Amino acid sequence: MSAELTREEIARYSRHLIMPEVTIAGQRRLKDGSVLLVGAGGLGSPAALYLAAAGVGRIGILDFDVVDESNLQRQVLHDTNWIGKPKLESARSRLTALNPHVAIETHATALDSGNALRILANYDVVVDGTDNFETRYLTNDACYLLKKSNVYGSIFRFEGQASVFWPDRGPCYRCLYPEPPPPGLVPSCAEGGVLGILPCVVGGIQATEALKILLGIGEPLVGRLLLYDALAMSFDELKLRRDPKCPLCGENPTIHELQDYVAFCGIGRGEDADDESAFHGPSSCRHCTPPHSSGSLREPAGAGRASGATRCAASQALIAAMSSGVRRDATCAMQSGASLFRRPTFQLPICPAT
Repeated sequence: MSAELTREEIARYSRHLIMPEVTIAGQRRLKDGSVLLVGAGGLGSPAALYLAAAGVGRIGILDFDVVDESNLQRQVLHDTNWIGKPKLESARSRLTALNPHVAIETHATALDSGNALRILANYDVVVDGTDNFETRYLTNDACYLLKKSNVYGSIFRFEGQASVFWPDRGPCYRCLYPEPPPPGLVPSCAEGGVLGILPCVVGGIQATEALKILLGIGEPLVGRLLLYDALAMSFDELKLRRDPKCPLCGENPTIHELQDYVAFCGIGRGEDADDESAFHGPSSCRHCTPPHSSGSLREPAGAGRASGATRCAASQALIAAMSSGVRRDATCAMQSGASLFRRPTFQLPICPAT
């Protein structure tokens, strides 16, 4: 049974209640709903603020880091007074002050194969703001096994991506990126940088998708990869399809339980890693490389723009096919020396790991 709204909540959410897509019934669904934010950094900050402001009844935040001065350029959930203190304490204080009607639950731990299913099972939607590949693949797999929607976002420098991986409704993260990048190929946020406002845009998109899922309205980014380029102020979209050979959600799945993701990724969290630590930085695709290559979407790390590289025929065909949709196996690396999303030579990005 939907929770009743108090007089204070009716006043607070009045701009929602007059919308025919929301109304009191929708606001009650938000109050009954729950979202887990994996990470309280650049992406988790705006997502948490807007989910709390919107009246999501229960918000979980998983993080074990402390606030660093370098975080404050983009992690708007925290402020100077919290430097050196746990992000979870900062987040709880800020969100409770913003909306005391929302319950804030904190998980001061790293997500791992031993606790992921237990923690994620208690929430309706998961928002992925992770800072490393092992946790990103872990979040994807746990959400699939639990049949939870996984709202994905990632950023690097001036560019970002967003999608929704919803079991039985579309592809998963492994369909898009079957393998993690080789160890040592991934640039950190400290090395590559990130425009401070960028996480606000992508994290806001993630919060929007979470609200749509809870409300049951609109068209979530299922089967679509949204690409954002802040320098060009442009959005592009790729259509994604489930990979029949995906080991998790394909026709003959081989993954039925959580794995050792540190071993799978071959990398650990760097000492200076934070919420926008790296791009998924592999370097070739099945169309651009010899038959023995892995076949995943691959470009060099960081800039991902090898000056001497050229497009293969499949890459050129992808540009022409963009208006009608594209399979993952057609999306090969376009290493032309242009910026990742810059027109006129549309370039598929390597995967940011926030």
